[in-house]
Amino acid sequence: MKIGVIGTHNGWSSELLADSVAQKTGTRLLIDMEDVRLDMDKRNLWYKGQNLQELDGLIIKKIGTRYAPALLNRLEMLRFANQCGLPVFSTPQAIISVLNKLTCTVTLQLAGIPMPATTITENIDEAEAAVEEYGTAICKPLYSSKGRGMIFLSRSDEVRNKLKEYARSFPVIYIQQAIELKENKDLGVVFLNGEYITTYARCKGDSWNTTTAFGGHYEPFDPPQEIIDLAHKAQAAFGLHFTCVDVALTDDGPKIFEVSAFGGFRGILQARGINAADLYTDMVRKELMT
Repeated sequence: MKIGVIGTHNGWSSELLADSVAQKTGTRLLIDMEDVRLDMDKRNLWYKGQNLQELDGLIIKKIGTRYAPALLNRLEMLRFANQCGLPVFSTPQAIISVLNKLTCTVTLQLAGIPMPATTITENIDEAEAAVEEYGTAICKPLYSSKGRGMIFLSRSDEVRNKLKEYARSFPVIYIQQAIELKENKDLGVVFLNGEYITTYARCKGDSWNTTTAFGGHYEPFDPPQEIIDLAHKAQAAFGLHFTCVDVALTDDGPKIFEVSAFGGFRGILQARGINAADLYTDMVRKELMT
């Protein structure tokens, strides 16, 4: 069985998944999308002289080093290959539906998933009014991971000037009300092919942000069934083969931040001792054999 991994060379999670696939199949192929060519006329997907359409399947771990709108172009290439018969995990369609934070939020809101109050606007006056209403808020780029590009605002700040500066880089302003996290932590609830696997907590360091990039750390966490059920409902709206649902614990009950396009391996390994790459590879092999 020949399974390729879409990822980034020297990326920790990409290399881990490629190693797992190699161990279980005897073939190691880590593919960086910047070197892929789609021949739409012949319906072939090429990577360094190899026709990926001849593989048994592809697993998408990373589509690029940074989240950006250009990644949608790469996903469209994979969507074409997938529709032409190449099995892809998660499907490009599923990843496209969640990669953009606004698209993800719209889907979750329409599904009735509880989230922090959220405002979308391109108007500075409206953005300033939202921050005034929320008291404290976080501006989030539509394409980001690990908290990159996010800024924290409050009524006491020079909100208007900060919003103007932010809008130079991110003209569509996504503003979410900042919420008080219980025990200064939020959760990553992990699912594989729609089935619950485990949960870990991201705990704050010295920043308002819980991500490890801002000094946070991972801990094991055993959530009540209501949180697992809520996270299951959230991820079911997208149909991803592997994902992590970000859940905030608040005095008003659990709220969903987002559903991850790719899911993280490091938090599961460090907090729970679970090698998600092995689980993912086993699942894909099983799917391809049925």
